[in-house]
Amino acid sequence: MRSALPVVLDACVVIPMPLADTLLRLAAGPRLFLPKWSDQIMGEVTRTLRETFGLSAQKAMYRESEIRRHFPEAWIEDYENLIPAMTNHPKDRHVLAAAVRAGAKTILTYNIKDLPHSSLTPHSITAQGPSAFLKNLYVAAPAMVMQALEDQAAAIGKSMPYLLSRLQINAPAFVEMIERKLRAER
Repeated sequence: MRSALPVVLDACVVIPMPLADTLLRLAAGPRLFLPKWSDQIMGEVTRTLRETFGLSAQKAMYRESEIRRHFPEAWIEDYENLIPAMTNHPKDRHVLAAAVRAGAKTILTYNIKDLPHSSLTPHSITAQGPSAFLKNLYVAAPAMVMQALEDQAAAIGKSMPYLLSRLQINAPAFVEMIERKLRAER
């Protein structure tokens, strides 16, 4: 398998725990991609977990510290000077600038509309939603993706159907594909 390609994870895909857990397992174990983010992106994650989802400051900071511990190579620095040249939606210019600095070809986000092709094309970057991204990983390495999902279900002490029901919220087309595969194996 080729070396892991850098993929910038926008805050919106790192916030929901089942999705974040799946993505980080696929990045850590089988190393199907190299997750990348900035302090600004991770600050948004921590702030949203506290302000919108009511996590205590301690729990939100613990999550960030664990991500830092497990993915020390994921942090993008020295991208701020690129922000003014970005032409996408102002609130997500930092995300595109970070992707350019990291040499990423993909930004994983729900905010596709804030990252139009006209802003991404000059940098040879695409924006993908979680379902499309996970489906592509599955096509590239089905056994590794299935193993990561089985490991995730076991780690949380739940069944595969339970895990898939939780992932359905954030990556419905991916879950539908996995469920079809599981039904076909019966």
